[in-house]
Amino acid sequence: MKEKELERLTKLKEIEKDLYNKGFKNICGIDEAGRGPLAGPVVIAGVIMPQDSMIEGINDSKKVSEKKREKLYDLIIEEAISYSVAIIGQDVIDDINILNATKTGVTEVVDGLDIKPDLILVDALTHINTRGIPYDSIIKGDSKCYNIAAASILAKVTRDRIMRQWDEIYPQYGFVSHKGYGTAKHIAAIKEYGICPIHRKTFTKNFI
Repeated sequence: MKEKELERLTKLKEIEKDLYNKGFKNICGIDEAGRGPLAGPVVIAGVIMPQDSMIEGINDSKKVSEKKREKLYDLIIEEAISYSVAIIGQDVIDDINILNATKTGVTEVVDGLDIKPDLILVDALTHINTRGIPYDSIIKGDSKCYNIAAASILAKVTRDRIMRQWDEIYPQYGFVSHKGYGTAKHIAAIKEYGICPIHRKTFTKNFI
């Protein structure tokens, strides 16, 4: 590993290092992908990485190419002490709104971990049900915390794979390229074809 990358990862782990020094052992990072799109689910992932984990390239998923995210996904899964992924569909998002859907997903992720963490680090969310496990909410946590960054990659890759599958069923919308986000191409397709079953009705009502 190059010295520059080692320095970046060491900095990314500073918050966790401080917590390990305070006696915390299993720290779970939680992040989501897909709060903003017009279609598809929101995916929430949680992961407990080993204290000495230093996977080259781990970063906020938005700063990593799709090809590299796929490789990192496999490395994270292989090395994780425990991980969990929740997929909350568009019907639930329409029913209880995206924020509450995301919070529901966080609780599902906690329930899905086979090892109970000592502490949860979550990206920006507050007032969440973590089943009594203490949590810290960190603004822009996916670019500040190693475990949250790892979770962001699991969430993003999972969601992108789902959207690629939907693209095969509804190719007219171009999901494979924009993953359901509100690009000009996507909005034009909605205006031409209407919405399909995976569109969020509360997000697309202004386009139909």
